[in-house]
Amino acid sequence: MDPIEYPIDGTLDLHEFNPREVKELVPDYLEECRRRRITSVRIVHGKGTGALREQVHAILARLPYVISWRLAGHGAGSWGATLVELKN
Repeated sequence: MDPIEYPIDGTLDLHEFNPREVKELVPDYLEECRRRRITSVRIVHGKGTGALREQVHAILARLPYVISWRLAGHGAGSWGATLVELKN
């Protein structure tokens, strides 16, 4: 299979990916955002059981270039999305 081009625009919707890919996908996406000088990122993980949200937050906690993260507010995905601030 040929790789699929995914837009790097500051929003990563994990619904489009297999959950097994998240461990590598999230850091790779965030690093590419930093290369493009995108420092505010929205990761859509969905509400569901919260397992994917917890996995994303655990990944964010380990990345040295993540300044902070928080659940999105009303209108931005609420607890189904996480807003991330990255170092330049």
